[in-house]
Amino acid sequence: MRLLLSKRAILFRVACLFLLSALIGSIWSLATEAMLLAALGLLSWHYLHLFKVDRWLWRDRKLTPPEGRWSWQQIFDGIYYQQRKARYKQKQMRAIVRQFRDGAEALPEAIVLLSDEWTILWCNRLAQLLIGLRWPQDEGQRIDNLVRHPEFQNYLHRQQFKEALVLTAHHAQELVLEFRFVPYGDHQYLLIVRDITQLKQLEQIRKDFVANVSHELRTPLTVVQGYLEMLEPGQLPDEAMWQKIHPVMLDQTLRMQALVQQLLALSRIEASGPVQHEQVVQVPELLHYLEQEAQSLNRDKQHSIEFHIDEQLVVKGSADELRSAFSNLITNAIKYTPPGGEIKVSWQRQHNKAVFSVNDNGEGIAPKHVKRLTERFYRVDQARSRATGGSGLGLAIVKHVLSRHNSRLLIFSEPGAGSSFSFSLAAEDDI
Repeated sequence: MRLLLSKRAILFRVACLFLLSALIGSIWSLATEAMLLAALGLLSWHYLHLFKVDRWLWRDRKLTPPEGRWSWQQIFDGIYYQQRKARYKQKQMRAIVRQFRDGAEALPEAIVLLSDEWTILWCNRLAQLLIGLRWPQDEGQRIDNLVRHPEFQNYLHRQQFKEALVLTAHHAQELVLEFRFVPYGDHQYLLIVRDITQLKQLEQIRKDFVANVSHELRTPLTVVQGYLEMLEPGQLPDEAMWQKIHPVMLDQTLRMQALVQQLLALSRIEASGPVQHEQVVQVPELLHYLEQEAQSLNRDKQHSIEFHIDEQLVVKGSADELRSAFSNLITNAIKYTPPGGEIKVSWQRQHNKAVFSVNDNGEGIAPKHVKRLTERFYRVDQARSRATGGSGLGLAIVKHVLSRHNSRLLIFSEPGAGSSFSFSLAAEDDI
């Protein structure tokens, strides 16, 4: 409990001191001199405690206050109490600052605190990665001296911050960044930098997807429309014309139907929830059925197709999705291998994994095309794809199916040396 200084108590003590000194001095008729001596003693006593305060506050390393008498002890205790209170507040403030910095470091955006003169007050770790800042070396530096992009300089000079600025990072050409300034406090700004590279890529993929779908449907629709316009209203075509246009119209219609079906299959796979790895898929039985389908597709190509199937090897997953992946890889090999080629389909256990592979001795694929084969509508040869009726969606479907089964498609190919498409799944007894 703190005791407050009492003016009455201090005045009473001083009065008693001088009264006592006057009484003692009056014995020798020196009352005035005695009071003067008491005043000097009182002044010396106070200066002694002032020196104690000075030494305690500026020289001693001890936190505890020095010994004092009467009112000075209360002053020492009061200073000590205020020091403890200030240290507690500082500790709280450091904890708040630490929490703020931890929160700022956890944000998915780069954060830079700027003064009204655009000098850097603080930045998080992501700002160092995205825009190349260094902390604490860049503290006090102007942001426009460190981000030297001309568009950023103009944006900062105009101070029209309602719209965000989108730039390509100067230190990483494939990184697209969004800069946004948010005013706060007394003429201070918060610079928020977001990595929107993936959003831009998705936007470009969406544009390419719409353009590719439109392009793929335009050709068969134009063919069908052209033949329909040739027919006179109310009249049936003669036998010779019908034999000419019917196969073409049917072929183009089937092509559109296959494209729509694959688009729906791809959309269904992307929109469906996580695969429940509880259903046992009888892959050998499934591959035997696909082997019969492959022989039907192979009538015109006359390939040598071999299936090597481990009859005991099964996995867990989605039977429909895995069937789609197997079928697309086998069908592609049949379509794009020149007539008379060799195709080997394998389903075997390797290193406690179930490995599916399709190998052919076809024309092969150049390395620059291999990385893009799983993109939607990407084709190595546009003319060959149209001749074979390919939609450009088969490998995209395979990629999505495998990603949902914790796997990925491996492609090995060389021009003139054939191609190999494979992936691995966890065997049923290893799940």
